[in-house]
Amino acid sequence: MSDEPREKRQRVVRVPGARRAQLTRVEGTTSEPHVRPERKAGTEGDHGPNDDRMLREVPPHY
Repeated sequence: MSDEPREKRQRVVRVPGARRAQLTRVEGTTSEPHVRPERKAGTEGDHGPNDDRMLREVPPHY
């Protein structure tokens, strides 16, 4: 065994009776999700030529 510190990682924990497993918490992290800034079509420099038409169209199953 080496004397180097092990990398802190999440572990998968099986929960009896549950369909999904859980991940353990790692020190120095939060449980809040990462939120990306909202992007809107038509903003300056962040749109393509068909964005307006695509936003107006409705899929056939609606």
